[in-house]
Amino acid sequence: MVAMSVYSSLGAEPAALPVPEWQAVAWCIDHTLLRPEASRAQVVQICDEAAQYGFACVMINPTWVSFCAGRLRDTPVKTGVVIGFPLGASVTTAKRLEAEECLRLGADELDMVMNIGALKSGDHALVETDIRVLAETCHEAGAILKVILECALLTNKEKETACQLALAAGADFVKTSTGFSTGGATLEDVALMRRVVGDRCRVKAAGGVRNAADFAAMLQAGADRIGTSASVNIMRELGAPGAPGTAAPSRRAH
Repeated sequence: MVAMSVYSSLGAEPAALPVPEWQAVAWCIDHTLLRPEASRAQVVQICDEAAQYGFACVMINPTWVSFCAGRLRDTPVKTGVVIGFPLGASVTTAKRLEAEECLRLGADELDMVMNIGALKSGDHALVETDIRVLAETCHEAGAILKVILECALLTNKEKETACQLALAAGADFVKTSTGFSTGGATLEDVALMRRVVGDRCRVKAAGGVRNAADFAAMLQAGADRIGTSASVNIMRELGAPGAPGTAAPSRRAH
């Protein structure tokens, strides 16, 4: 059932896809390691796993950007980094400077945490400006911006407003969660976000996606990208080889 539902979420039946199931969906995974105690050896491991399976990007903390960009240089895997993480309460100038430095060091994708307190205070202008400054910074460098809403802390109306502000500010993705708050991605939140943004930007589900069934359900709910630290286990559930050192599979554009 998981196999069929993953293929179905891509809009194709298994027979229509000329690659193994795991290879057909690996391109929509952000292989994530954001724990503060993460070591260099663990960062090496996620980079090598991302190259092996053909994930969209690795998602790491800013201190590892230069290292990951160098290690992934000869692969199709992008270097992703979090900005204003995990609270989103930094001033806009600090977020911009952090973004500029990460881009300079080789980041391709930035996941910024929205100013949650400003949204809940009704200061929509600040929220939109915060996002717009980073969207413009990213786009000038040829990078993409994902905006983390931290849905567990918001009402449904606030989630809708946050999506609308992210769209107005030029974000490339809206994202459910940091994974460090009171809850992670839910199917209901992904569906709500997809309904609000339509095809005007993409949706990323992150936080609590632990297995292939979760993965398939998030895709079916409307997610374009999945952020998870359980990427390798999900791929193996879908039939990927477990031995290291295999060639990185090709990846469709994302």
